[in-house]
Amino acid sequence: MKPFIALVLATFIMSAAEAQKVNPIVKDFGSVWEVPFAKETPSSKMKYNIVVDITDAAAKPDTINVYLEAVATLMNLHGVGGVPAKNIHIIVVLHKAATYSIFTNEMYQQRFKMNNPNLPLIAALKEAGVEFFTCGQTLFRGKIEEKAIIPEVTIATSALTTLTTYQLKGYAMINFK
Repeated sequence: MKPFIALVLATFIMSAAEAQKVNPIVKDFGSVWEVPFAKETPSSKMKYNIVVDITDAAAKPDTINVYLEAVATLMNLHGVGGVPAKNIHIIVVLHKAATYSIFTNEMYQQRFKMNNPNLPLIAALKEAGVEFFTCGQTLFRGKIEEKAIIPEVTIATSALTTLTTYQLKGYAMINFK
């Protein structure tokens, strides 16, 4: 019996190693694997309305915010599961330290002495239909001017009111921590 288990395990490891990551919706970010043997998959007929709460900045200023990339992964996971992009509507709400991720290059350079590495990812997410909001309360608390935020992001009264509004509209809530 042991040689059989070893053969099955070796076959699985070899096939997993040969599998390539794909990006069905967000082309350059959030790569995922197809799982042809999955028994639980998203429904291609459902409409997925999701609100994502992001509060943390990238670990280092020269890296992209992993939570923003997780949004790309989320979209690609639904896509690889057969959900068409038109059936996925994601709202991203950024506040607290995550606000640094949506600074213009000029503001990012002032603060971190480099270009904002998140901008290509945000552009790709926006192109895939993601909507972005940031917390006006965070801006006031941090003395951040409106012009410091990229135009792809809508300034809201607060993150809390935006999150509750979309939850009450029936959006599933994901809090990346």
